[in-house]
Amino acid sequence: MSFLTIIMRGLWRRPVRTGLTLIGIAIGIAAVVALVGISRGFEKSWGAGAKERGIDIVVSTLSSGLTPKPFSSEVRDRIAKMPEVAMTCSVFVDLTSVESASMMMVSAREWGGFSWNNLKLLSGRMPKDAMEPAVVLGQTAAESLKKKIGDPLQLETKELTVVGIFDGGALVENGSVVLSLPLFQEITGNEGKLNILDVRAAQRLDEAGMRALCEKINATAPEAKAVIASEHIKDSEASKFIRAMSWGTSLLAVVVGVLGVMNTMLMTTFERKQEMCILLAIGWKRGRIRRMILWESALLGFLGGVVGVVIGVAGAKMTEQMPSVHGLLEPDLSLQLVVTSVAISIVVGVVSGLYPAWRSSRLTPSLALQG
Repeated sequence: MSFLTIIMRGLWRRPVRTGLTLIGIAIGIAAVVALVGISRGFEKSWGAGAKERGIDIVVSTLSSGLTPKPFSSEVRDRIAKMPEVAMTCSVFVDLTSVESASMMMVSAREWGGFSWNNLKLLSGRMPKDAMEPAVVLGQTAAESLKKKIGDPLQLETKELTVVGIFDGGALVENGSVVLSLPLFQEITGNEGKLNILDVRAAQRLDEAGMRALCEKINATAPEAKAVIASEHIKDSEASKFIRAMSWGTSLLAVVVGVLGVMNTMLMTTFERKQEMCILLAIGWKRGRIRRMILWESALLGFLGGVVGVVIGVAGAKMTEQMPSVHGLLEPDLSLQLVVTSVAISIVVGVVSGLYPAWRSSRLTPSLALQG
C-alpha cells in the first residue's frame, strides 16, 4: 500500500463527514471567488468605460458614495483654459432606479462633448438638440428595461422618448441611459452643476506626466480632485470599502472552514489511533505520521477549493444577471483569482491539520495493545 493510498483511504473512511467538511471549505472559497471577483469587476467595468470614451483624467468629488457630489460648472471653465488640456466634457452621472430597474446608470453628457463619440448607434438616432426630451440606451439597458425605439421612458418626473440604442464598447456604457446634460439638469434641478469632468490632455503623457497634470488641475480647481482615469474608481472610498467588505466576509467564511477541517482531522486522529501506533511499531517515523495527517488535510483543502471555485464562479455569473446589477458590472474571474483561491484553501487545510498532526505524532506504539 503506497503513501498516497493511505492518505486517500483516510479521507474516504468517513465519506459523509469528509463531504460535509469539504462543503464547509467550498463555501468559504466560493465567497472569496464571488465577492472579490464582483468587486474587481466593478472597478474594471468603470475603467473600461473611461477608456472607451478616451478619457485621460477624471475630475470629481467622489469620496464615500457611489456617485460624486455635484459641483459648479465654473470648475470646468477654469480647467478648460489650461494650456495642458485639449478637451473637456461635463458629465452628470447618477445611479438610480429607472422604471423596472432598481439600479441603473444615468449618464448626462455635455451636448457636443467628446464623451458622445464612442457611442455607436445600432438602431435609431441621436437626440436632435440639447433640450429634446429624448434618451439613447445602451444595448444592455434596452434589454433590461425592455425598450425599443419610440418607447417612452420615465426619468424622475419627466417622460422621455427612446430615440436610439447604441453599443458603447464597454459593459458599463452599454448598461447606461444617456441623455444631454442640460436636459438632465433641468429635470433634476441641478442647473449649472456637474459631478464629473472628463479631461483629455493636449499631448500624450506618461504616468508621471499625467500625475503632474493632475496636480496642476488640483491647484487650479481645489473644489474637486483630479485623478488618472484608470484609478478613478479604484481610489475612491466606496471602492475601498467594497474591497474590504468582500475580503472580510470571505475570510470569515474561510475561518469557519478552518475549524471544520480541524475538527475532522482531530476525529480522524482519535479513530485511527491504533492504526498509527501500529505504523510506528513497524518502523514509521513520527515525522512521516505528521506528514500523512498534513497531506490528508491539504488534499481536503484542495478538493474543497476546486469545488468552491466552481460554486463561486456560478454564483458570480448568477449575480451578474440579476436585474438590480445587470449592465453595471462583469465579475473579474481571472486565472489569478482562481489560483489564489485554491492556494488559500490548501493553506487552510495545512493550517487546520497542524494540531492534529502534532497530536498524532505524540502517540506511542504501546497504545496499539490497548485495542
